[in-house]
Amino acid sequence: MLIGETIRVALGALRANKLRSLLTMLGIVIGVAAVIAVVALGKGAQKQVNDRIAALGTTLLTVSPGQAQTGGVRTGGGGARLIIDDATALKDRGEHIGAVQPEMSGSLQVQYLNKNTSTTITGVTANYPDVRKYEMQNGRFFTNAEDQTRQRVAVVGPAVVENLGLQTPEAIVGETIRIRGIQFTVVGVFKSKGQTNAFQNPDDQVLIPITTARFRVLGNNRIRAISVLAPSEEEIPQTMADIQKILRREHRLRPGKDDDFQIRNQADFLNTLGETTQVFSLLLAGIAAVSLLVGGIGIMNIMLVSVTERTREIGIRKALGATKLNILFQFLIEAVVLCLLGGMLGIGVGAGGAMIFTKTMGWNTEVGLSSVVIAFGFSAFVGVVFGVYPARRAAGLDPIVALRYE
Repeated sequence: MLIGETIRVALGALRANKLRSLLTMLGIVIGVAAVIAVVALGKGAQKQVNDRIAALGTTLLTVSPGQAQTGGVRTGGGGARLIIDDATALKDRGEHIGAVQPEMSGSLQVQYLNKNTSTTITGVTANYPDVRKYEMQNGRFFTNAEDQTRQRVAVVGPAVVENLGLQTPEAIVGETIRIRGIQFTVVGVFKSKGQTNAFQNPDDQVLIPITTARFRVLGNNRIRAISVLAPSEEEIPQTMADIQKILRREHRLRPGKDDDFQIRNQADFLNTLGETTQVFSLLLAGIAAVSLLVGGIGIMNIMLVSVTERTREIGIRKALGATKLNILFQFLIEAVVLCLLGGMLGIGVGAGGAMIFTKTMGWNTEVGLSSVVIAFGFSAFVGVVFGVYPARRAAGLDPIVALRYE
């Protein structure tokens, strides 16, 4: 029998049982769709992490107050402090420090006309946009001179603009707002950074000069954190050593006493988050791939049933000259076609599901060509593996016994 005729007979057998073929493919469709969707979610999460690294800058270090400890045991009733003098010392004495940006903050009411909102008031220096990678949407950022002279100027986030009932960000530029009863002139609105977690929204804050915050609004010199830029990625270890040495001297920590501050490398933190996300994505993809095996078992089951139902047909074909290879090839084609069709439908369903996640839930997804090729290839592999046994069983039937089968 010719190969073309064998293929035609195999496809004809699938068309003769359309509903059964469709239900048989369902396991493969679900398995491939699950793999595509899960991998797309994982790739989207990884891309989001990479974007955050680029937005923060790979050389950014964050110094925050810690708990005073001795020998691993906490001492004292309260936490350690960072003050303005610590930031000044880092700026003046750091040999491997590119920029220093201290910030202090407090939660206060902001009033504009007859509207008010509770937000975070953050006192920062004029180099804040450069260090923290912020961009202006409207207006400008305050200058170093305005910071040193304690000017009452403010830069607000887009969430604050919305909370105050304004339709457009430019509407508030040049207007006056009140913070703790003190009038501030809004000189700019920065671009949205997006909410990073459920507890912190960088868009919902008002930035004011740090000296103004210290002497006119917050009334203290305690700072929440110090952002430090290393000159380059290669110099990050030297920068961290500089910070540790200077702050230990400022805090008068004796040898053997633990640091009462923490130094965090943002790139390392986000890289760890990215690796964790990737591991979970691979784990979920592996779980989803199990459904492909379940679908393959379903195909084997249906093919064995088909062999039993068509035993007499197989006997007639063998009597007319069909070889074992022809019979084997026919049933193998049926199994592989079922898997390939299921794989193609699964790719469409998985990609569509990823798009739905993006539009309805706002999740970042990215359907990669590699995941499509792997899922499609694995579905074909499943068809071959689980189709071989039924095909060999059909090819091994004795034609005389097959002709007598009722």
